[in-house]
Amino acid sequence: MLDLITIGDSLVDIFFIINEGNVGCTLDKNQKKLCFNYAEKMSIEQSTHSVGGNAANVAVGARKIELKTAIVTELGDDINGQVVLDALQKADVDLSLITIHKGKETRYSVVLNYASERTILSYHAERKYDLPSLPETTWIYYTSLGKNFEKLQKQLVTYLKKHPEVKLAMNPGSYQFAHGLETIQQLLPHVSVLMVNKEEAAKLANKTARSSIPSLLKMLHAVGPHIVVITDGMKGSYASDGTHQYMMPPYPIQATAKTGAGDAYTSGFLSAIVHGKNVSEAMMWGTANAGGVIQKFGAQEGLLSKKGILSLLETHSTLQPKEL
Repeated sequence: MLDLITIGDSLVDIFFIINEGNVGCTLDKNQKKLCFNYAEKMSIEQSTHSVGGNAANVAVGARKIELKTAIVTELGDDINGQVVLDALQKADVDLSLITIHKGKETRYSVVLNYASERTILSYHAERKYDLPSLPETTWIYYTSLGKNFEKLQKQLVTYLKKHPEVKLAMNPGSYQFAHGLETIQQLLPHVSVLMVNKEEAAKLANKTARSSIPSLLKMLHAVGPHIVVITDGMKGSYASDGTHQYMMPPYPIQATAKTGAGDAYTSGFLSAIVHGKNVSEAMMWGTANAGGVIQKFGAQEGLLSKKGILSLLETHSTLQPKEL
């Protein structure tokens, strides 16, 4: 019996850390533009790589917090695919639901880190997604897939109708938002926990990003999800159980890189819920786990154990979610 099965693409993230003093690079925060001089060589301060992808990150994060996890993902039979398999196996994630495609490539991303923020260049290998036969589980976490995701999503809905005891958590990816917003909205009545950022919440609610977060929480609750979580970057996170709304600020931790912070928050939050915690406690677990990840390069390097989360909560015991 598993606690959590994650569904989504896995990939290898290749990080280039760019020195802020580099004369060939300029940043315009108002326009959200990172610019490089055209046709010039650019020096980097450091390079590294790690396994990424929302599904892999959450599977590994939840496993570190003492949940039994498996992942439904599709890989190529290349070096990057082996890197992903090795990392998941090392983290003790169940690999039995992984599909390996012969002669195909594994997804990868190039992550440009500058001034503690990241710009991501993603390569999406073509897939024909298919939901395998699933073992018994308490929760499913459905997240980012690329082109042709609709078939698997229909299979998932059919599965959930046949297994009403299984709870669904969801955080759609950028491709699904761009090319399948309506189908994602149709899935909301089946969702127990919805995890989105502010911009994604506005899209799902058919509102503008200027909408207030409390109003977005109410609108998303009205279409089905039992718990709604909206993250707002370094401003913190918001959550609602349908009766109460909360706001949780981030812990005062210096960020080295922010890649994987959202997935770390998700794995901390979901793990707390599975462990029987309430929404406000789950927000603290998520915030603590995100605080661990932003201190390291890579989406999995800084993931915390249950003991590590509880220790960080004790260190910052004065910071608690505030009811709105």
